[in-house]
Amino acid sequence: MAIKAPLITQIHVGLSKQLGTEGAVDPMDQPWTTAIFKDPVEGPVWLSATGLAGDRQNDEDHGGTEMATLSYSADHYPVWREELKQPFLKQGAFGENFVISRLDERTVCIGDTYTIGDARVQVSMPRSPCWKLGRRFRDNGIIERVHEKGWGGWYCRVLKEGFVERSNFVLLESRPCPEWTVARTYEVYHRRATDKQAAAELAACTFLAPAWRERLRNP
Repeated sequence: MAIKAPLITQIHVGLSKQLGTEGAVDPMDQPWTTAIFKDPVEGPVWLSATGLAGDRQNDEDHGGTEMATLSYSADHYPVWREELKQPFLKQGAFGENFVISRLDERTVCIGDTYTIGDARVQVSMPRSPCWKLGRRFRDNGIIERVHEKGWGGWYCRVLKEGFVERSNFVLLESRPCPEWTVARTYEVYHRRATDKQAAAELAACTFLAPAWRERLRNP
């Protein structure tokens, strides 16, 4: 039986929004600005060096060429729906651009280069969830759950711009760092202050985003 290739099950884009109410007592209702809410799009979408057409990140800690796209495993959603007791939780709930089947943080590696449609992307770093994910779910506990599972997703830089669309296959071209899965990278990064040898080894990985390499050298 032929092995089925990973594919894009959905593509999501979204612009920055101002949400919340001035003077709200509940912190979850207080004003905030975010681009974590994204909508699915159909048909070809242009992927440039800085991201998908119609998509934005809201602050300096997100976006840029090293975080042009955020991918998330479609295979995580059945687990989340059960654990969160949200049977109708839609793909895209974690703010991702690409929902990809048959790939996850333990099968994707830093430096992996994939062809998607007309474009080529390269995995640059794991996604480490911030407080906005808690606001999106109205539950700060989701951040710790994501951290414990290592299910934050992964960012890519764009090596070749081009059109991408839902149902494109995600074809692996090269894997220069099979030892550095996204899951292992995430684990080493978060214990960098106590396991300096592993942190130094990871910092030497030239395919890892420069910002992460610098933080590994200076925890």
